Amino acid sequence: MILSVPDMSCGHCKATIEAALAAVGARVEVDLPAREITVSGLPAATVLAALKGAGYPAEVVG
Repeated sequence: MILSVPDMSCGHCKATIEAALAAVGARVEVDLPAREITVSGLPAATVLAALKGAGYPAEVVG
């Protein structure tokens, strides 16, 4: 699943998102310039909740 994370803008943001998703067991690939992440291993609701909790609300785009 591909998610748009509009507030992700730097390496710190990337690291925070990776840590938040790793904590819930998701696998993630980050495309910082596009402000998108590709996530696998968990349902969308779980991923979105983890991102929101980390301060990075997201939206599923694919």
